[in-house]
Amino acid sequence: MNRYGGTPAWQRPAARLLLVAVIGLAAVAAALFTQHRWGMLPCPWCIVQRLIFLLIAALALAGAAARGGVRRAAAAGVVLLAAGGVVAALWQHFVAAASASCNLTLADRFISCAGLDSWWPEVFGVFASCADAKVSLAGVPYAFYSLMLFVVITVVAWPVLRRP
Repeated sequence: MNRYGGTPAWQRPAARLLLVAVIGLAAVAAALFTQHRWGMLPCPWCIVQRLIFLLIAALALAGAAARGGVRRAAAAGVVLLAAGGVVAALWQHFVAAASASCNLTLADRFISCAGLDSWWPEVFGVFASCADAKVSLAGVPYAFYSLMLFVVITVVAWPVLRRP
């Protein structure tokens, strides 16, 4: 018997955090694919969500490499970032997309102040207003895909917090 009492490998904390990292990186890869191949241009809130997915992936990888309290702290950070992602996706869909412009919103100011749009414009460049970026993919608003992935990340990472 292993130290997890026979827990299958995919349910172990490190494996869960690795899965979270893969989900986060896959979300950004899908966003980049739809941007550069299908012409679905991102708004500031889209870029904020990309950044959150990348931070989640980095934190999850660090947590997977750690043990004990550090791993649980990383999982807590992942869950908090995912909660922020849920808020950003909901805000994008219900508030920002209803406005004519995203200029000077919290997301726009953050991206500009951080210099992300000039540092790596292919990934963090803002190319559309929130109203223009309100699109559907297979009949589902694009922001809801992001929302769903943030919820999945929370569900996958949550049990790591409860491990002794």
